[in-house]
Amino acid sequence: MMDAYTCAWADLPEDSPIELLTRKTVKGERMMVARVALEKGCHVKCHRHESEQISVMVSGRAIWRIGDDGSPDRREVTTTGGEIIVLPSNVAHSVDVLEDAVFIDILSPIGPMGVDSQGKR
Repeated sequence: MMDAYTCAWADLPEDSPIELLTRKTVKGERMMVARVALEKGCHVKCHRHESEQISVMVSGRAIWRIGDDGSPDRREVTTTGGEIIVLPSNVAHSVDVLEDAVFIDILSPIGPMGVDSQGKR
């Protein structure tokens, strides 16, 4: 069983799994929270993951493409600061950042984020 603890975003290590994106993560027993900063022009390729994802857009503007590339059901959703997108398990999605943005991503269960398999350009 995990003990309760506190931490500050400023004190957490940061990584950059793809260009124009940095993140800091906190993991509990069954969920993960990430603070993700994306610069204008960042592209997160279409991917899917087992984890459900709730993405809270703190600031900026981005286009989410929901559904597989080439699928007739694929749709676009533009989000801005203060909006939230809920992505069920295994729903394909990609993101293009139109203005520098900050997201708070919550994933459960803990698992890799889509950018972890994309590598830097």
